[in-house]
Amino acid sequence: MAGLVVAFAPLPVPTIVSQERIIQIDARQFAYSPSELKVNPGDTVTIQLLSTDVVHGLYVDGYDLSVEADPGQTATLTFVADKPGSFRFRCNVTCGAMHPFMIGKITVGTNNWLFRSIGLALLTMIGVSPLSSFVIGTRKQHL
Repeated sequence: MAGLVVAFAPLPVPTIVSQERIIQIDARQFAYSPSELKVNPGDTVTIQLLSTDVVHGLYVDGYDLSVEADPGQTATLTFVADKPGSFRFRCNVTCGAMHPFMIGKITVGTNNWLFRSIGLALLTMIGVSPLSSFVIGTRKQHL
């Protein structure tokens, strides 16, 4: 029963003030750097895409936004991160043989399932330890 409470009870939501985030992403065949971004819900995110070798693009799944940068140039994409969750971003300009593997991830908000999993693991450890020591202790007394 306690496991269900941990898994599905709403977590307290900390007050997070929206802010403006400017993130530079370097694009080269066939990777983004950084490839993982974390922002808070409500943040105004400005991505400055710098292409270091050939024409690259950046398309953000779930937001339906894209930008293209020519070699040696920076292109800018600004949006409000108003959809919580994890979204892939990928190159939307064919840039070579490994183009389909040029992906990254933007996470808007915290990963609540991680905290819930930790809670469930702790409950399992606490729930199993006393029971197993009781059973072992009982067996020793009967022998």
